[in-house]
Amino acid sequence: MTLVLSACFLSIAAAVSLLGFASLRRALFGWVPPLMRGMSGPWQIGCAKARDAWRFATEGFLAAGRLIRRRMTFTLAALVLMSAPALLIPHFIAPFPLPEQVGGPTSGSRIAALLEGEQLSPPPPLPPDIFATREVEHLRPATPDANRDWMRLDTEFRQRLLAAFTLMRDRHGYETVLIEGYRSPARQNQLAALGDSVTRASAHQSYHQYGLAADCAFLREGRLVISERDPWAMQAYERLGRIAEELGLTWGGRWTLQDFGHVELRHPSAHDRRPRTAGNTLHLPTDDQS
Repeated sequence: MTLVLSACFLSIAAAVSLLGFASLRRALFGWVPPLMRGMSGPWQIGCAKARDAWRFATEGFLAAGRLIRRRMTFTLAALVLMSAPALLIPHFIAPFPLPEQVGGPTSGSRIAALLEGEQLSPPPPLPPDIFATREVEHLRPATPDANRDWMRLDTEFRQRLLAAFTLMRDRHGYETVLIEGYRSPARQNQLAALGDSVTRASAHQSYHQYGLAADCAFLREGRLVISERDPWAMQAYERLGRIAEELGLTWGGRWTLQDFGHVELRHPSAHDRRPRTAGNTLHLPTDDQS
């Protein structure tokens, strides 16, 4: 910004100099009329006049240089006076805070305090009818039957998710809601049978089976808001995604098949947490599988 302002003031200074010094104008632009006249005549005469014009222009630039050298003190003083505002403005104008920076403590220290402090407590369960509205059923089939028991989640993931909920409330005023946490293999297959619009993951292909994933939405005036077509909810999902990534979680909003309310903890030992049964083949979860 300082460079742009300096360039503007220097341009103004140059314009003022041209307006104030007739000799400078003649020196810089006096060669133009002869050149134009030379171009309008026969070619040979035009070339000769063009050479004269070039010589005149060269002499004009040299004369301008001599004029500037003779008035060097005045020229430098004018440039300093014209450039000073551009250099001083940033020192007197406070930087405009971004929306994410308003009203919150330093991000790193706040996150460290949440993760390294005592275990955060899950919020009290919401009434079941909040998850059974027509809108919720349309956007997320079988949501009323989802598991929302925080204690079924991995301990580390639960702490990070609760920290995300806390930051969403403290920073932005959103009440974030757990729609579904742990998901049994049978339920995973049930949801997969509903099509790719619900999930592309079969049993043991989702971190939900290991208590390492959660689907979230937001509470507004006592109603669950899920649809990303709602600008308020979409802004909330984007903020949730940024906070989740600050906490070391993976956000489904960055997948090819976007799942804005989905966050998970990519744990390398997820396969060690799955109950061993005969004939089961492990398929570690991948992107776009929730």
